[in-house]
Amino acid sequence: MSKNSDQQRHILCMKWGTKYGPEYVNRLYAMVRRHLKGDFTFVCLTDRTEGIRAEVQCFPIPEMNIAEAKRDGAWKKLTTFEADLYGLKGTALFLDLDVVIVDDITPFFEVPGKFLIIHDWKRPWRVTGNSSVYRFKIGAHADVLDKFRREHEALRKEFRNEQAYLSDELHKQGLLQYWDDAWCASWKYHCVPRWPLNFFREPFIPAGARILIFHGVMNPPDALAGRSNGNWRKARPAPWIAEHWRE
Repeated sequence: MSKNSDQQRHILCMKWGTKYGPEYVNRLYAMVRRHLKGDFTFVCLTDRTEGIRAEVQCFPIPEMNIAEAKRDGAWKKLTTFEADLYGLKGTALFLDLDVVIVDDITPFFEVPGKFLIIHDWKRPWRVTGNSSVYRFKIGAHADVLDKFRREHEALRKEFRNEQAYLSDELHKQGLLQYWDDAWCASWKYHCVPRWPLNFFREPFIPAGARILIFHGVMNPPDALAGRSNGNWRKARPAPWIAEHWRE
């Protein structure tokens, strides 16, 4: 590593199983390349490297080293906090595979803070963040992962998912901060017009949004085609998704 390794910027994503194909990684890389100024490395932690473009550095997902490994699910994200994550140094911005980047994300690396995450939209009175987009210094929060490895049975009972545990732990340490409310927009809550306009107007990009978050049952291909997948609010097709979610 160079003497300026602490200033290096990394985009992290994670792909396990077969729910998301390599095209999600490849399109995420392309969106980052279009919307992030300056140099960066793009790292995918994955159990399947087939079809992933050459610009992406692939590493195995670190082992959780706990019982009931088959039930890890999104708890695997906690392994991004390994004390030594494949020798990487610097600042990492983690992005879920199913996000759509629509504007400059350079500011995500410029906001001061030890740990930044999306503030939950549905229950803003809680400290819980949405871990679709979070930023941290690599190796700085290994204690969060270590605690989960020691106390995972009790923590799974106390917290619904990894983002609830992560937010609570870093809040207790006084390190939890949130992104600007406008930057990360929920497809479900912010992009689909309210009833009954959702039947007549196509979804839109909210003012100030930089990243669209697809949480729940919807993914970018569904938004593009106008599929609701049983979502509580039906949306018209959004053809403009194709302008952003592409290689």
